[in-house]
Amino acid sequence: MPSSPLIMTSVTKRFGTFTAVDNLSLEVPDGQIIGFLGPNGAGKSTSLRMGLGIMEPDSGEVELFGARPNVRALQQVGFLPEERGLYKKMTARDTISHFARLKGLSAHDARTRADELLSAAGLEEFSRARISKLSKGMAQKVQILSTLAHRPKFLILDEPFSGLDPVNQQALEDLVRAEHARGATILFSTHVMEHAERLCDR
Repeated sequence: MPSSPLIMTSVTKRFGTFTAVDNLSLEVPDGQIIGFLGPNGAGKSTSLRMGLGIMEPDSGEVELFGARPNVRALQQVGFLPEERGLYKKMTARDTISHFARLKGLSAHDARTRADELLSAAGLEEFSRARISKLSKGMAQKVQILSTLAHRPKFLILDEPFSGLDPVNQQALEDLVRAEHARGATILFSTHVMEHAERLCDR
């Protein structure tokens, strides 16, 4: 695997006359936790989407696992978007299993992985609850667990702490550390300095 899962070089993105991202260069070294810090509206989400190939930059270059973003590279990525969205009628277990299957796990392995993650997060009793019946914080936890379902090598989390109470923020910090200990490289955006200071290598 390349020493840096993501390299962005002199990337710029404009929307009409508005420049959302201006000449950004970013390198995420393998095996580190990197914080992408900036105020709301600074272009963090746009930058992450360009890193994944969801948006094309107007200029500059993006390399994801040593090449332009592609399906094979994206199979190694877990992405939590800032705009959360889950299937309200699905259960927590089925939701995580569904995302695991989208990333290539078999039906059996996906269900097993969902059970593992729900247990690790202390959510076993809610495994058969529909997303519509969960609190906002619990639903967000399920989406985060879905991002981890296929054991990605590279996690990109866009404002993952947004909307979480202090207890769940701490639980998420613990989860990020556990994924890092497993060997994942992690890039997360935040506008809160304290999260970056506690978690990041840089």
